[in-house]
Amino acid sequence: MRLKIWILETRPQFLILSIVLAFLGSSIAWYYGYFNWGIALLAGFGLLLTHISVNTLNDYFDYRSGIDLKTKRTPFSGGSGILPAGMLKPRQALWLGVVTLVIAAAIGIYFIYTSGWQLLPLLVVAGLCVVLYTPLILRLKSPEWAAGLGLGFLPVLGMYFVQSSAYSIPVIIASIPSGILVHNLLFLNEFPDVEADKTAKRQTTPITAGLKTAGKVYIALTIIMYFWIIAAVVARQMPVFTLIGLLTVPIAVKAIRAALTPEDMSKLVPGMANNVMVILITQFLIGAGYILSKVFMV
Repeated sequence: MRLKIWILETRPQFLILSIVLAFLGSSIAWYYGYFNWGIALLAGFGLLLTHISVNTLNDYFDYRSGIDLKTKRTPFSGGSGILPAGMLKPRQALWLGVVTLVIAAAIGIYFIYTSGWQLLPLLVVAGLCVVLYTPLILRLKSPEWAAGLGLGFLPVLGMYFVQSSAYSIPVIIASIPSGILVHNLLFLNEFPDVEADKTAKRQTTPITAGLKTAGKVYIALTIIMYFWIIAAVVARQMPVFTLIGLLTVPIAVKAIRAALTPEDMSKLVPGMANNVMVILITQFLIGAGYILSKVFMV
């Protein structure tokens, strides 16, 4: 029972994102001839630990600020609920976040040594996004970029780098959709937390711009993400089979409809569920597209 509580504190349902990101980055590496099972698994484990650290540190700081006691929890927002329920002590969550981050940092240092120092700036930026997100970045206007960068764009690029020891323009372009998608994952999940977040002086876009405007921003970014994939394929920066990522458009339309009426929780919560599906399935399909393009030499 105790182990189950520790697992629930990591918010395991959201850790699927790290697996998908690792799959996508490794699929791109495989397409370009750099895939290595051992490296991919170790880097993926480091990414998973980083994600656990993000979740638990966020829980800790939200509890300490009192937000977790005021927010209306949904299946997709409002934290794990473990600390408000008294199932773990705050310092235990803090230690879990710190320990997982330290281990992830050790893995990162190993890859700096084996793959090249050029990985260092990427890891430093990602680490700052993890450590500073809740206590500092959320107090800056429109902070959602940090999630898109630190847990979207950079992980895909990093998974490729540790296997290839290089960056390239096509891979940077291919990482952009992940940045937008993970940005939107956090973005829509912020909508139900507006009133609670205000009490902690946070500056999320739904607070600073208002729910209606924030909903329009979410819709625009979703559309841009799909057109980015199409444009990248047309420009021959992404292989043609990555267009299967567009298969999630019907699901995205459902999330967009919810964003049009952000005050209606009966529509917003199902929309958040559809948003999660778009984020995970789109990136998985793009990764599968790279594999199919390699197999069929397209």
